[in-house]
Amino acid sequence: MDVLAVPSLMVSSGFLPTASLLESLIHICNEVSSAEKLPSVQAKNISTMTRRIKLLSCLFEELQDTNSPLPPSSILSLTELFSVIRRARFLIQGCRDGSCLWTLVQTDFVSQQFHVLVKEMGGALDILPLSLLNITADTREQIELLHKQAKRVDLFVDPKELQRREDLLQVMASNNEKNGRSRVFIDFKRVKEIFTSIGLKSSFDYDEEISKLEAEAKKQAGTGGLTVVSNINNLISLVSYSKSIIFRGEQNEVYEDSNHRQTTLNKSCDNSSSSYSMIFTIPDEFRCPISLDLMRDPVIVASGHTYDRNSIAQWINSGHHTCPKSGQKLIHMALIPNYALKSLVNQWCQENNIQLMESASSSLERSSSGRKKDEKAIDHISATKAAMDAVKMTAEFLVGKLATGSPEIQRQAAYEIRLLAKTGMDNRRLISEAGAIPFLIILLCSHDPKLQENAVTALLNLSILENNKTLIMAAGALDSIIVVLELGKTMEARENAAAAIFSLSMIDDCKVTIGAHPRAIPALVNLLREGTTAGKGDAATALFNLALYAANKASLVDAGAVPLLIELLMDDKAGITDDALALLTLLLGCSQALEEMQRSRNLVPLLIELLRFGSPKGKENSISLLLGLCKDGGEEVARRLLINPRSIPSLQSLVAEGSLKARRKADALLRLLNRYCSFSHNPVG
Repeated sequence: MDVLAVPSLMVSSGFLPTASLLESLIHICNEVSSAEKLPSVQAKNISTMTRRIKLLSCLFEELQDTNSPLPPSSILSLTELFSVIRRARFLIQGCRDGSCLWTLVQTDFVSQQFHVLVKEMGGALDILPLSLLNITADTREQIELLHKQAKRVDLFVDPKELQRREDLLQVMASNNEKNGRSRVFIDFKRVKEIFTSIGLKSSFDYDEEISKLEAEAKKQAGTGGLTVVSNINNLISLVSYSKSIIFRGEQNEVYEDSNHRQTTLNKSCDNSSSSYSMIFTIPDEFRCPISLDLMRDPVIVASGHTYDRNSIAQWINSGHHTCPKSGQKLIHMALIPNYALKSLVNQWCQENNIQLMESASSSLERSSSGRKKDEKAIDHISATKAAMDAVKMTAEFLVGKLATGSPEIQRQAAYEIRLLAKTGMDNRRLISEAGAIPFLIILLCSHDPKLQENAVTALLNLSILENNKTLIMAAGALDSIIVVLELGKTMEARENAAAAIFSLSMIDDCKVTIGAHPRAIPALVNLLREGTTAGKGDAATALFNLALYAANKASLVDAGAVPLLIELLMDDKAGITDDALALLTLLLGCSQALEEMQRSRNLVPLLIELLRFGSPKGKENSISLLLGLCKDGGEEVARRLLINPRSIPSLQSLVAEGSLKARRKADALLRLLNRYCSFSHNPVG
């Protein structure tokens, strides 16, 4: 038999086995349907989704009982339905097992997820050939009705849940201090009504909800969602304090626990300048885990835990980079104000007639000491005018040290600016306004490795602000950044120089300027070859962004990017397979790059393997590459594909199980390969 005829036969093969797929579908449907009770939030959406899945389960069980093969179109539909039901199971499980308060706050988003899943269910039923299936008339009628409902379903957001959320947000808003005005106290009777309506009725329910919120905060910590973590911690503070007020009678009025000491606080006397001491028991949720004292200025660290600002600042400044409570490494040093807890502390103090003294004098004393004043760089979130003034003062102070200090002082100042610029657009603006950019550029040429590293990283952090990108480029930083990229004293400096180029190239004009620099793209390609996994990723990301400007693609080819990227696909230790695939896919638009890829003998076998074992995004890019290589005179690539015994099964599997984009392209490639087969059997005379 002709070698080219075998794949053609495989493309047109008839029926596929279905037993394991049906068994999996029935199992996952039973998992969804077996839940005992509905949660208090998203009950209507969960109930409706569960009913739809039960109807589908009847279809799957009936198909299993027939024990007959199914046509490929039904396999594709059933595979899509399995994906939808699996995601529905995760969503329902998240609503049942997760925090009901957090689900309530996100009610619009969660409802939208249910809506999307129902629409996808309808899309999967679009291609289910009911007329060809051996099922009863009742089941066929039920599935047809389900199909129609899924196609025209509207987004449902429970109006009662919307009202509960608005009530909750109003309670939390009244808990925030605004512009120094008098604070509105929390109405705990109203809080109790809201919490009861979503299932929080006992002290145990409150404890369980706090645990779930803490787990959610831990999950969100470090993902870039600083606002999300702050909001979750505000909820934790509200639930914790509400519990201590609402269930006050269930708790002892005096704590005997030896691990917690009673704290003496000053109590002010009316109409008298004198004060006297009284003993008050501080609620546990108001104690700093480090000092065990009342938290006057609570802040949240990267791990999601809350501390008093002074205590955690001293901990960090003494060289620690871990969370004292959990022991986990802090991925950033940002201290996020916990306004909800601070307001609750103030409310408790006022209810108990306790004067909470602010440590304003200590902050004034810091201005006389450079080291102490630099501690303000830890606070990256500027929420009030006073805080912004403090950042401005700190930035001016540090820039002065950059300009006139010794190398040791410059290194420390550059490090503090690097931290200060790490989070907060206001901070980045104030630092650039203080004149830091020109001095940081000068320090890029320093022979001190840490000073150079701190300077380039500070510029990277500053460049996140859009206007600063223009200022950095206008100050002539590009040449110096490329020098660091080529010859940096540390690998981290080189990597952060690549990341800075990526950040700067977000502006279209900068793509042109950077791409036109004769050493920029070759230096990035060199880091792609020599760097660590993180460095290779930074270089690949920067090159991808530059290649979005068409004229830069030829420069990448001239710098030897194509064979290097193919080589990186074979290197598991490189850890940038998906990045390399994405960049190669983008380079398909360059004729020189396409010719180099078509000549490579290693690329096609690699892409076939990635179709089988790659990530979902990797599979999409692999099929895009194969399709692009086979078009426009790619007969030789098509022949190599057809000869490889794994190619057609891999493509068929992608048609059945891949993402929508991957399925579409895999189907297009199979049709293209069939045409090549037809041409080979019917040559033009």
